Amino acid sequence: MASTSFSMYKASFAPKLVDSNKLLPRPYSQLLTSSVHLTHSCSLLPNGKSLKFQNLAIRNRFQCHALETREPPLFSLGNKFQLNDVIEAQQFDRDILSAIFGVAREMEKIEKNSPGSQILKGYLMATLFYEPSTRTRLSFESAMKRLGGEVLTTENAREFSSAAKGETLEDSIRTVEGYSDIIVMRHFESGAAKRAAATAGIPIINAGDGPGQHPSQWKHFRFWKDETNGCKPQALENVMSRGHTMNCLVGLVVVCLQQDRCDVMALLDIYTIEREIGKLDGINVALVGDLANGRTVRSLAYLLAKYENVKIYFVSPDVVKMKDDIKNYLTSAGVEWEESTDLLEVASKCDVVYQTRIQKERFGERIDLYEEARGKYIVNKDVLKAMQKHAVVMHPLPRLDEITVDVDDDPRAAYFRQAKNGLYIRMALLKLLLVGW
Repeated sequence: MASTSFSMYKASFAPKLVDSNKLLPRPYSQLLTSSVHLTHSCSLLPNGKSLKFQNLAIRNRFQCHALETREPPLFSLGNKFQLNDVIEAQQFDRDILSAIFGVAREMEKIEKNSPGSQILKGYLMATLFYEPSTRTRLSFESAMKRLGGEVLTTENAREFSSAAKGETLEDSIRTVEGYSDIIVMRHFESGAAKRAAATAGIPIINAGDGPGQHPSQWKHFRFWKDETNGCKPQALENVMSRGHTMNCLVGLVVVCLQQDRCDVMALLDIYTIEREIGKLDGINVALVGDLANGRTVRSLAYLLAKYENVKIYFVSPDVVKMKDDIKNYLTSAGVEWEESTDLLEVASKCDVVYQTRIQKERFGERIDLYEEARGKYIVNKDVLKAMQKHAVVMHPLPRLDEITVDVDDDPRAAYFRQAKNGLYIRMALLKLLLVGW
């Protein structure tokens, strides 16, 4: 049978029509591989990449057209995980998210059918929590134990560890890594997880850092009044520099500036949407409640931008609206978003209604503002009636009264399944960081 040769060049792959059994000229400065002889199949693996071709036989000739180029599989069984630590949502692209979700589905099977799994036998996980979070800590500890590993834990390292004596985070990490194989850390300072990862020689998983009490992340606001604008919050240094007459000082409020990263635990939210809706492209998502202070909604919005034809609706009281940084990011990523005050109308259009609680702890002494925001948007039976049959209600928990308890029995109430999915995602991350794919 006649065979055809062609060459691969760095600049491009140009389909050529060549006589059989003749080689193309080979400019060695550009050539990636030697000429390859093709017969029936025009599929080859130059430099580890897979190229697919459409071939056309013309007497003793072949005309090959390059259709697509694919990298070799990176997620094969036994390969090392691509990340050394899991710190922020920005580390993940669609391919790695999809692969992690595949592992999470395997973890679900293990949890249900193989309670004696020994995948992580001999490994020790340290949970180093500088602020309390019982649900997150127990979920990680359950994940480790269900895979045969062991756990070293501290419930409040901020008060009951050498940190209370003034030990630096870096020294604490260097000490704890000597006792364990992986550290799961939750910290009150934004950026603490990244500092820990830079220090440790073992994997670090960020279970939440900030938006806490680091001096560089907080500003003090006083409510001031001038003759034209009335009372409003303004940074104290700005008030003083502008020379405003402060006729009313109605108390000190501490406002946390938004952190510059996203909570990686939004992975479980994306995973839940895929499991519940069956897809991540072409969906409408309503983010409801405290959009200014919640890590989960900011992170979820960031990750949703990785998918096609997604539309996000923001429904919140004015005092806790989504910050401009996320809205600007979505716009730059080509994601359509819309702000609305009509929860019923939005719920009728969406595949996911993601409710969050109004975070009282973020309002300081301005309880009046908290009370004004609380209860404005509640998911109840009326919202369920407006929703589509396939749509779901999600919530990062804990909830207060922003979802009424009579919603719990509706099959579209996905928030407890969402919490369970967190177990599978954490099992997957522990497995991948410690033993690979």
